[in-house]
Amino acid sequence: MNAVIEARGLTKAFGKKTAVDHVDLDIPRAHIYGFLGPNGSGKSTTIRMLCGLLRPTSGTVTVLGHAIPREAELLRTKVGYMTQRFSLWEDLTVLENLEFMARIFGVDGAARERRIREWLERYRLQDMTAQRAGTLSGGQKQRLALAAATLHEPELLLLDEPTSAVDPQSRRDFWESLFDLAAAGTTILVSTHYMDEAERCHRVAILDRGRLVAEGSPRELMDGIGAVVVEIEAADTRAARHALDGQPLVRSVAQLGTRLHALLDPSAAGPIDRIDEMLRAKHIEARIEIVRASLEDVFVAATGFGAEQADAA
Repeated sequence: MNAVIEARGLTKAFGKKTAVDHVDLDIPRAHIYGFLGPNGSGKSTTIRMLCGLLRPTSGTVTVLGHAIPREAELLRTKVGYMTQRFSLWEDLTVLENLEFMARIFGVDGAARERRIREWLERYRLQDMTAQRAGTLSGGQKQRLALAAATLHEPELLLLDEPTSAVDPQSRRDFWESLFDLAAAGTTILVSTHYMDEAERCHRVAILDRGRLVAEGSPRELMDGIGAVVVEIEAADTRAARHALDGQPLVRSVAQLGTRLHALLDPSAAGPIDRIDEMLRAKHIEARIEIVRASLEDVFVAATGFGAEQADAA
């Protein structure tokens, strides 16, 4: 594997709190690599250490052949970074923002003019060059931020929850742009808490309380979930859920419309019969079937997040 990023034992502590705890990573070139996890799981902290913005408490990181953070300055022109919050200048126009960012990254002269013209067209900004950035819609700001982050054609692009404030169509268009960048050779790291976005990544790392609890392609993770996934349809969905809550066999239960989605201990024999017995004991008849795991199921199984949510409900 041609790894662009290698991390071993990557750890970051803030006082007594360990935000990232001995994480190992090997991230291939020209891949979209997703960091998935709940808020506070260490996604953003990990990305900031990988690009040299934060110094690790311990561990080693190599990015594009450079030891980080010691050689972080050498990465400056090779990395693009897009934050969750729009961070360009809202009182400057679209064109002024791009011109300014081009100068910062050393894109000069005729090359700058040509690049900006191409990027305006690529990200559908050509009709709003004179518009102040602060007046753009969420999706337009997102396209401008991505254009600015890639204007110097970085080898590595870091995206920190970049679609949290845009509509579904803008998210969809944004991901099409990411696939184009990856196809052209750019390696992309993206942190997200959206399951559908994580499923679009070539590989995914699931973080929980700073630890790497699962890693692989979405298909590998779903095939290796380590749980039996069943769907249950009953006339009284809430009663069925209450009948299953707290059962040793059942790791988590979530309601999806008129269905229940349950993760079961894989060591249990006859899982469908066992669930049927539990429900019939409460006089509940249901249709039960084993189904393919989703990435959300993997997330719940790896982090225990579903069980915690149920306990808190």
